[in-house]
Amino acid sequence: MAVHVASRRRGATWLAKAYPGASVVDVTSKGVQPWVRLSPFYPHGGIPVPFTPGVTAQSVEGVWQALKVFEGADVDPGKLEVKTMTGLKRTVRRFGGVRGHREGLDGDRLLSYEDARRAIYLPTYRWVLEHRAAEEVAALEELSGQGDVVLLDYTTNGDVADLKTPLSHAALIAAYLEDRWP
Repeated sequence: MAVHVASRRRGATWLAKAYPGASVVDVTSKGVQPWVRLSPFYPHGGIPVPFTPGVTAQSVEGVWQALKVFEGADVDPGKLEVKTMTGLKRTVRRFGGVRGHREGLDGDRLLSYEDARRAIYLPTYRWVLEHRAAEEVAALEELSGQGDVVLLDYTTNGDVADLKTPLSHAALIAAYLEDRWP
């Protein structure tokens, strides 16, 4: 059976027509338990921060936002401690253009967007799949063994090198389940 990724913005009628008989699972921060635990915003706690030994975060998104560097602001370690699924985003509107992601809280090197995806986001999200959401991943594997599964996300981009649109964590889950992790 296959694991598909679709936009959460699609309606139930469209999804039923496009994927007849498939199980539809919302893995966004708006999803229900237990699937919301697959959201990068979910505060699992104890998530290692890449390139920063001994430091952990509450969520994957907290790591991503904390290490982001803007024209007008450097890293924000406070984002590592956010235990809600709100208040995590740091925007260009407020801080100016993004210069890159710092290689660790105290690192000297700024990573490009693609390099940051590969060195920060991918390993951090995979760590969560394997250490904090393993039960949900196993449940999705079981569900996909029974038929097609559609994972809902706000974006559907599964190409790490496609920098025009945000990377879909649902696409990463699908890749993980199908042994094709980027």
